Amino acid sequence: MRSPEGRQKEISDLVLERGSLSAQELATLFDVSVMTIHRDLDELERQGFVRKYRGGVTALPSGVFESNVAYRQKAMRAEKEAIAKHALQYVEPGMSIMLDDATTAAKMIPHLAGFTPLRVATNYLEGMRQLSQIREVALMALGGDYEPLHDSFLGETCLECIESIRVDAVFMSTSALSGQYSFHQEDRIVAVKRKMLEVAARRYLLVDHSKLGKVALRRLVSLSEFDLVIVDSGAPEHALAELARRDVAYELAS
Repeated sequence: MRSPEGRQKEISDLVLERGSLSAQELATLFDVSVMTIHRDLDELERQGFVRKYRGGVTALPSGVFESNVAYRQKAMRAEKEAIAKHALQYVEPGMSIMLDDATTAAKMIPHLAGFTPLRVATNYLEGMRQLSQIREVALMALGGDYEPLHDSFLGETCLECIESIRVDAVFMSTSALSGQYSFHQEDRIVAVKRKMLEVAARRYLLVDHSKLGKVALRRLVSLSEFDLVIVDSGAPEHALAELARRDVAYELAS
């Protein structure tokens, strides 16, 4: 018989795989009552793994809620890999670069060994672990209050860490692009991304095509603040035409 903790782990894995499920579907799959499932979902929501809605649960993002990092790591993998590899052409040995806690920017990390020596700053905990294993990469950890939902450090201390340095380039992503603006769901994330943009000489926005033509609760910055937007080749023509119409510099990663 499954323990509540074991069942909750299986529920979390299943929701991350499928995106959304109803409470009734989960009750049937795990042969427990709907009330038991709701208790499980309350705990998983408290931990930040999933988000409840009327009658079910989801790991999908919305205009108000960001997906947790485990879901984002699984989403649009091939597109993120292509974007990250394209971005590497703007990295040179001897540079100082900054990566945010986006899973797209994180795809650059395994390839940075070919561009050393580098100084790399990030607030993404898993990124710190990976970077610490690469020879001739000087890691700068941007600390603060740890946020499990994003596996990253946020808050005033993180902002102060960022403000204290200057870097040659920042590579970041965000949740949505629409019109001339970029957006994100959370004000804490917006604050960190804006501060990163302030301290970077060059600014690169890495976004897969699923984020184009969408908005989220918080406006981040105008797309004109970025030197370049890199998007995968799955981007629809109308979205690219909109970027061109607004004089946003972009490149397609194949």
